[in-house]
Amino acid sequence: MQNLQRFLFDAPRRHGLLSGTNMHRHPAAASHRNRLAHSFAVLLVFLACSPAWALPRHENRAIHREIEALEQQWCQAIVTNNVSEMDRLLADDYIGISSNGTIETKAQELAQRRAGTVRVSKLDLTDTRVRVYGDTAVVTSLADLIGTNGTTDISGEYRYTRVYNRRLGDWKIVSFEASRLNDADARAGKIKP
Repeated sequence: MQNLQRFLFDAPRRHGLLSGTNMHRHPAAASHRNRLAHSFAVLLVFLACSPAWALPRHENRAIHREIEALEQQWCQAIVTNNVSEMDRLLADDYIGISSNGTIETKAQELAQRRAGTVRVSKLDLTDTRVRVYGDTAVVTSLADLIGTNGTTDISGEYRYTRVYNRRLGDWKIVSFEASRLNDADARAGKIKP
């Protein structure tokens, strides 16, 4: 440690204390060492704070494809009411917000599917976009579905956001939120001149 202090700051004085000036060395050499030490410190801070920049492009494309494949698996599980597949894809701490504002946990979501309360016979996705932030992926999409929730017809178009998080190497759905799109005629009928 003392050698490191000598290198970074100064040579010891007679009493073993470090001085605040560099009297024993050429000023240009000390200035060069200080610039080098400063540059090294800045580089370390940059590397420690920016892990996502190091993700190679090919790996990022591979992650996008993996998330898109998981979206298709989820859609297929919804249409076929495959509860075990849904269970596998959802994180234990999953929270979903339906288009009417209802909050559902994983247990509640799976219970509705087991009971047959929610039935979807068609689910087509378009305008799907995947953004990856380290171990988190955010998916936005336009969903066109035909289905029921109990006796209520839930058919229509929805915009949704689904969030995946990679845990122990597996991507899990941690969050979902949907908004129902109203068609232009329905909006026009509600707007008073």
